[in-house]
Amino acid sequence: MKKFEFSIVASGLDPQADDFEARFFDAGCDDATVSFQKGHTIVDFTRGADSLEAAISSAVQAVSRAGAKVDRVEPDPLVSLSEISARTGLTRGAMTHYHKGDRGKDFPAPVARVTSGSPLWDWAEVARWMFENQKIEKQVAIEAEIVRFANEAIGRGATDLSRDLQQRAKEYEAKLAAAA
Repeated sequence: MKKFEFSIVASGLDPQADDFEARFFDAGCDDATVSFQKGHTIVDFTRGADSLEAAISSAVQAVSRAGAKVDRVEPDPLVSLSEISARTGLTRGAMTHYHKGDRGKDFPAPVARVTSGSPLWDWAEVARWMFENQKIEKQVAIEAEIVRFANEAIGRGATDLSRDLQQRAKEYEAKLAAAA
């Protein structure tokens, strides 16, 4: 069984309540640290599971059982060039060259803060490009897409992600294999 690290950002519970942390522990978050930051409940997991999709699915269910509303799964899907550098192990300078088209072509366009000096990219799009250009392992791109899938499902109100995430992960892996 592998260990997966991720966070769930949640809301809806009073962090001042006497049973705040106990609710999460009793609901199955005994492999997580619970904190309250910037108006959100943050549940940082190191969860053992056969796959990232299984880990995220069971964690979302546990946080929901605690009575919290799951807002999203992190690591954050929006990344700066510095964050891309940190996630890939490549230098910030290399990421600047990829972004400008000096190395490789068709690097994904930023999706937020496009007109500012600090644009943000969709991590799943960048990870796919990085895999297709042999800069990261396939599993990194798959895991980026799983987090995206999970957040899309959470946005639709889903709480039981297990089957949906497993199916979409298989489809995405096949898509990557076909593109390679």
